[in-house]
Amino acid sequence: MASNGDGRSGLLTAGGVLSIVGGALEVVGGLIIVLIVATTVIPPLPLGSRCDIIPLIPIWLFIAALPLIALGIVAIVGGVSALRRRRFGLSLAGAICALPSHILGILAVIFVSLSKKEFEVEK
Repeated sequence: MASNGDGRSGLLTAGGVLSIVGGALEVVGGLIIVLIVATTVIPPLPLGSRCDIIPLIPIWLFIAALPLIALGIVAIVGGVSALRRRRFGLSLAGAICALPSHILGILAVIFVSLSKKEFEVEK
């Protein structure tokens, strides 16, 4: 791909931005799930009814939202690292954590992995 004169291509920048956007979508989605669970009030059901599992659904949604928020935070941090061209491992981990956002995460992984040579040598 063409360079802009300083040895940098746009792939890494695109990968970092996609990772940040994917991570932000994950964090927002997780927070929306937490908000829905926190505001949902399910009336108690009589014991022995066939719907004994319904009161547990918000708990499971809450438990599922926490890893989504954590993955989003790592994706955002990795995207910032990719934009700064500091740590390839963190940038790739952030792009991988953006994978739950589907196409954004897939493209972020591809772009960051193709741009490995653009990172600074760690001292």
